[in-house]
Amino acid sequence: MLDRRTLLKAFISSALTSALLPVVPMSAIAAEDIPMGANVIRKPKRLRAGQTIGLIAPSSNTWEDQEIYFAMDIIRSFGFKVKTATHLFDRTAYLAGTDKDRANDVNSMFADDEVDAIFCLRGGYGSPRILPYLDYDVIRQHPKVFLGYSDVTALLNAIYTRSGIMTFHGPIAKQSFTEYTLGEFKNVLFNPVDSMVLATPPAFEPAEGQAEKENRLTTVTKGKASGVLIGGNLSLMVKLVGSPYEPDYTDKILFLEDVEEAPYRIDGMLTHLKLAGRLDKVAGIVFGKCTDCEPGSGPSFSVEHVLKDRLGDLKVPVLSGVMIGHIDDMATVPVGALATLDATKQRLTLDEAAVL
Repeated sequence: MLDRRTLLKAFISSALTSALLPVVPMSAIAAEDIPMGANVIRKPKRLRAGQTIGLIAPSSNTWEDQEIYFAMDIIRSFGFKVKTATHLFDRTAYLAGTDKDRANDVNSMFADDEVDAIFCLRGGYGSPRILPYLDYDVIRQHPKVFLGYSDVTALLNAIYTRSGIMTFHGPIAKQSFTEYTLGEFKNVLFNPVDSMVLATPPAFEPAEGQAEKENRLTTVTKGKASGVLIGGNLSLMVKLVGSPYEPDYTDKILFLEDVEEAPYRIDGMLTHLKLAGRLDKVAGIVFGKCTDCEPGSGPSFSVEHVLKDRLGDLKVPVLSGVMIGHIDDMATVPVGALATLDATKQRLTLDEAAVL
């Protein structure tokens, strides 16, 4: 048996050797050489006209088939080809088919070499139900742009956590892209740069008697911090707590948004994250929009008050009001990318290109 001194020498020697090893770029590492759960993030290839986009419905479906055809036309408008999932037109009550069928569509699109990227038709409800049926090893070996928001939040974070692939919180296929949404989408996924500002409100031209009202930024807590981005829809992040698909919150920049939730429910979900110890670990928090989050008929705090009350004592930078959420003008945010939050200057900056 080795004594403590021998063990200590061996540990120090190993640490020094590791420190001297060269940093190998992710693109030079074969997917099969990376163990599942390894702390290495794989980036997908950037989007280009002519590529094939796989269209899936991993949560709910549209009411009518014409909305699916509309989504296909939106994808084609970028110069892409569309490949529809086997069960894209399935409907089972509020779900787009059975759990296993929806999971199989995700797995098949990742495994299909003809498919360059995967767009989600919509959110709704149901993506957490398919997490146990995803083949995270297959997904890990085929990194592709995976795009969506709202209920898709569960998939974005689970795939990042279990497969080590950067995913993208951004537009769904069945929406029209505003000029702002299109610009943010293309800046992140088509024409990436090593550093860019994310989710800043659209330019507003002040005039006599006019001022910006809809897209005001609020600094809850001043400060600056850097970390890897995780997050999405608040209610979905809460649903992942304690599951094997939940991302590690340690030193992360957590971004959140929600829709049609009364202030007391936002309060409850943030309180849950606090009680679970998740908010004690983060380096910073960015809260986007809480769309249609109006109080009921009784007494109520405002969402602004809730954010200050629940997040203001964390001693990390907190900024709210950025263009992330159920809104027409929305940013595309990479889950798994390094970013810097400067809540004092009210700026979120992406510190690396999110695609190759």
